[in-house]
Amino acid sequence: MGEITVYSKPSCVQCTATYRALDSAKIPYRVVDLTQVPAALEYVTDELGYGQAPVVVVDDQNHWSGFRPDMISELAKRV
Repeated sequence: MGEITVYSKPSCVQCTATYRALDSAKIPYRVVDLTQVPAALEYVTDELGYGQAPVVVVDDQNHWSGFRPDMISELAKRV
């Protein structure tokens, strides 16, 4: 599994919940602020088709939007 990226925005409750769940599961990740990186916002909206944060990208085929503890649990099994 490559590096997990969490595309987020400030003051986002679902983003914070996602960070906490990833930290709790000891899953490493990097955060990209969608309000600071225009190319990231374009990638998330135009290429992936998401309209809400956070967007978690594991790889080209495995990504989701919103707080998804079920998906984080599945990731934890692979770490």
